[in-house]
Amino acid sequence: MSLTYSAGSLVAARGREWVVLPESAPDMLVLRPLGGGDDDIAAVFPSFEEVRPAEFAAPDADDLGDQRAAGLLRTALRVGFRSGAGPFRSLASIAVEPRAYQLVPLLMALRQNTVRLLISDDVGIGKTVEAGLIATELLAQGEASRMTVLCAPALAEQWQGELREKFGIDAELVLASTVSRLERGLDLGQSLFDKHPHTIISTDFIKSTRHREDFVRHCPDLVIVDEAHTCVSADDTHAGGRSGTSQLRYELLQRVAADQDRHLLLLTATPHSGKESAFRNLLGLVRPDLATVDLESPAGRARLAEHFVARKRADVRQYLTKEDGLADDSLAERTAFPSDRWMKDEPYKLTPEYRALLDDAIAYAADRVQTAGSQGKREARIAWWSVIALLRSMVSSPEAAAQTLKTRSTAAVARSAEEADILGAPLNQDAADTDALEGLDVAPGASESENAGARLLELSERAAALAGQQGDAKLKALVKHLKSLLADGYHPIVFCRYIPTAEYLAAELGGADGKPGKLGRKVHVAAVTGTLSPQQRLERIEQLGAEGADDPAARRVLIATDCLSEGVNLQHHFDAVIHYDLAWNPTRHDQREGRVDRYGQKRDQVRVITMFGEDNGIDGKVLEVLFKKHRQIQKDLGISVSVPDETASGVTDAVVEWLLLHGRRGSQEALFEVPGAQQTLDRVERDWNSAAEREKTSRSKYAQRSIHPEDVAREVASVRAALGGADEVRDFALAALHGLDALVRDPRDGSGDFTAQVGGAPAGLRDALAATLGNRVVEEDREIPFRTSPAIARGEAALVRTDPAIGALASYVLNSALDSDTSGPRPARRCGVVTTDAVTSRTTLLLVRYRFHLTLPSRTGEKQVVAEDARLLAFEGMPQRARWLDDEAAAELLAARASSNTNPQMSRNQITRTLDGLDELTGYLEEYGERLAAELDASHRRVRRADTDTRLREIVRGLKVVPQKPADILGAYVYLPAIPAAAGVTPAGAVA
Repeated sequence: MSLTYSAGSLVAARGREWVVLPESAPDMLVLRPLGGGDDDIAAVFPSFEEVRPAEFAAPDADDLGDQRAAGLLRTALRVGFRSGAGPFRSLASIAVEPRAYQLVPLLMALRQNTVRLLISDDVGIGKTVEAGLIATELLAQGEASRMTVLCAPALAEQWQGELREKFGIDAELVLASTVSRLERGLDLGQSLFDKHPHTIISTDFIKSTRHREDFVRHCPDLVIVDEAHTCVSADDTHAGGRSGTSQLRYELLQRVAADQDRHLLLLTATPHSGKESAFRNLLGLVRPDLATVDLESPAGRARLAEHFVARKRADVRQYLTKEDGLADDSLAERTAFPSDRWMKDEPYKLTPEYRALLDDAIAYAADRVQTAGSQGKREARIAWWSVIALLRSMVSSPEAAAQTLKTRSTAAVARSAEEADILGAPLNQDAADTDALEGLDVAPGASESENAGARLLELSERAAALAGQQGDAKLKALVKHLKSLLADGYHPIVFCRYIPTAEYLAAELGGADGKPGKLGRKVHVAAVTGTLSPQQRLERIEQLGAEGADDPAARRVLIATDCLSEGVNLQHHFDAVIHYDLAWNPTRHDQREGRVDRYGQKRDQVRVITMFGEDNGIDGKVLEVLFKKHRQIQKDLGISVSVPDETASGVTDAVVEWLLLHGRRGSQEALFEVPGAQQTLDRVERDWNSAAEREKTSRSKYAQRSIHPEDVAREVASVRAALGGADEVRDFALAALHGLDALVRDPRDGSGDFTAQVGGAPAGLRDALAATLGNRVVEEDREIPFRTSPAIARGEAALVRTDPAIGALASYVLNSALDSDTSGPRPARRCGVVTTDAVTSRTTLLLVRYRFHLTLPSRTGEKQVVAEDARLLAFEGMPQRARWLDDEAAAELLAARASSNTNPQMSRNQITRTLDGLDELTGYLEEYGERLAAELDASHRRVRRADTDTRLREIVRGLKVVPQKPADILGAYVYLPAIPAAAGVTPAGAVA
């Protein structure tokens, strides 16, 4: 007759000890190795294999370690935890340590039965991490089983990498380029959205009717929508073009959101875009009643606060301080966002030859517009977009001008004036709410027929002849600005409007045939444009980032078009921006700068240079009317307010009309003489001020108040107590590798990175590391880089608790501590005696492992979980008369250092007296376990707190936390106060 084992109990089988998991049945035990992870879970059949009850053995008095033993063993144990006992089931299994403020959306989510959130934190704060935290938690708790991210195709690979590297979620890319391959692997009648539980889907791909219907039918129970503002449009926006695309997406999301049991996360840094109706449409996706709720009333704002979070950098730069209402700054967290950007406008003047070319191009444009005006409205609009293309490419670069003059205008195929606007506007304007920047960096074309006329070809040839610093003063000015930035240690990105310009700059600046480029031998230059696929762009950026990485004198220059101006994170490799081409909407500049000016940027100050032609007739006026107003609003509010697209295009239209009427030399004042121009500028001022006022009001009116900083502080303290932090993992890795005879090199350069060679380490550790880092790395005793970033290459290790190499190191340290027969060095031991100035009386530190049986309610029923927790407990005196210390005092003992050596025989005597009295401590250990269980129960209920909503109270109904007895004493360490040498203690370094 086989025994019945309860969940959480210990059993011995297959030569090791295991924890029984709740999924077990009488005839089949589901077991996890003691100290192991979920990857080591196994099923054992008692009828066919020997299984017996096990008890955790007490430490051995003859196996003493040094002052580091307790800390190493504690961290090795905690690294093995993959699901903590606290309310956040997933935090132990992710490879990122979230900032405290990033837990706010997670806390908001856990208080909802069905999670519906609009996360609108400022650019660079970390919306992807916030969404990843929620997704990982919902999946870990069983509240969601499948997940989809809807995003722009250019961001799909980045989302895939973030989810895999930071959250351990493997998601399949569903793009136009991958769908054929994915569909070939389907069974008959199977949907690819069923086959692949986690997907990242291009919003462009999902627009097709067939795939859209299939997605709606098989939609996962968790959907994340990135750049959600591109999926709605204002009620008064005209149909067609971008707004038509937005309407298709809006209709799709309405159908997705219609299932009230589906979790939905909407992410956007610009929820308003200056239009109240678009904001209301977004809110309606979160909850239908929010579309019409009275946001002027306290009740309406309170309702919104449950589902909406929007913070700017200033709100979170310093968090959990006394200014947030906390009693002290003990948990204060300061996030190192870059300080205010260093910005400078740098003018340049055209060469005489370039001025003559531009004058002739303007004269041609004026003639063409005048002629087309008499030929009908369609012809006039085609001519208008052709002229704008000509002028914008002319002031961009000789190469862009040459290609544009030979290329047919996109608008030339239009059959009506309206169609000409739909085709021409995306390529020739810089709309703030462009939902996809793909394909918008090509040379737009100025010819209105298949073959460019003789006049355009002549202009094209003249433009091509001006390439190079002699004819192109703009390029010459760029070289000067780049050399200045590079000399100051910066790695700049140069943003251009067109592909030909980017390729022209890369060719002019980069070296060829082994010769250095114009910027010097140690400057690496690369271009990234829309000619590359999104994956190729990321690969080229990483390749450029790796070039010269080991040479402090090496510098990087990236030439890019606006295919990189949204979504892609560039802050790890670059720290300055040069706007080579002035965009016609300041919001585009914000998007470009936001790629490097964000969390994770090591520079305190990002430099931004805006180049403009002071004599080309265009740049100066755009800068004066649009950019200076934008900067003033940003300075006043501390945030960027998007320029409404109609406003920006109205200004640039007036500038072009002025240029065609007066030529390049006309005065600034003449701009206001163009019919309707003054009214346009007045409307710009009025609309922009109105948008700024709305944004200012909404930031204060809809500030996140549903989660109080005290709530966050309490949970942050709990998480840190259970799991530790990133610094602990790094300190552990350094100490453990040193203790295991690895050759460690720590450059102490502020990066936190170091390297190790493990050729001299024990064979068991080498074998474990070879399995994760590669056999050749270990066999050839190569240097293994240990990096603070979770994004690593093959053969490297990340200093995070979930990295396989860190896991292998922790497992070896733990197992060797538990097995005294392990050959070779054993840096962690289960016992130790230390003589130290840190105590004034005999003090004992215990490392205790508690196991808890949790009953967690969910929408799909109760879930049974076994979780572990490691705690440090300390007492003064002997076990029979223990005077227990608080948790803080116990943790401080880990930092205690030996002030003198301790006589070996005294050490054995002291630890033996402690171990013999462990039974006397059972009552307190059990009492502490019960208290810890009560705290965990309260924490689960607190996190899911719902004050009045009966439906939400179901979240905690049935919740139960029960400690498994007895607790395991993994380590016992005695600290003796320093006493005179005559009493048996010799000075440090002396022979006992």
